Amino acid sequence: MNYKRGLQTGIPIALGYLSVSFTFGILAMNYGLSVWQATLVSLATVTSAGQFTGIQMMSTPGLYVDMLISQLTINVRYSFMSISLSQKLDRKFRGIWKWLFGFFITDEIFAVAVTQPVVTRSFFAGLATLPWIGWTAGTALGASLGSVLPAAIMSALGIALYGMFVAIVVPPAKENKYVLLAAGIAALISTAFAYLPFLKGVSSGIAVSIAAIVAAAIAAIVHPLPDENEQPGKEVQA
Repeated sequence: MNYKRGLQTGIPIALGYLSVSFTFGILAMNYGLSVWQATLVSLATVTSAGQFTGIQMMSTPGLYVDMLISQLTINVRYSFMSISLSQKLDRKFRGIWKWLFGFFITDEIFAVAVTQPVVTRSFFAGLATLPWIGWTAGTALGASLGSVLPAAIMSALGIALYGMFVAIVVPPAKENKYVLLAAGIAALISTAFAYLPFLKGVSSGIAVSIAAIVAAAIAAIVHPLPDENEQPGKEVQA
């Protein structure tokens, strides 16, 4: 019963992943990967932004340190999501099951799972099944059909990833102006790395890492979140 409920809950996520990973499949083919290689990447990682950044860096051999730094910066958030979600797991969701299902943690899966009062193994398995299939199937379709689609459609699909990022940023930015501040700072830094002569030589992986870290640091300094034990407007007594 819990597995079926998880499957139903994961349908919208799977549909979203299908469209975005279709674009990844096309991009992977453009960077020289075969259909089976692109599909294997999605099958074995499910990291969205990490995959898009990774294949771009794979096209330039030798950037192993840059790739390591960029992937750690992009994907470290999954560790914090896993720690947060672990507080809601039932007693049977322990040991090897954490290792196995930790693979499926993504932003969307975490966002849905964390709303549950208690997360069972069967529910989480159901929740992760269709998104994983959708992400892999979308990649395979994009890689297979990318060479036969009209150029206009290929061009339109090429901006799907950016649309996904905008959709992620805009809702919280409407509620909190400091989210918009962080996104704006990151965009300005990325633009500087793309156009300024003395920064254009920096690899994309390092540029992404610097933009993310600097933007997050400035936003944290400008508007630090209050400690949850502190009362707004009240001084903490020693």
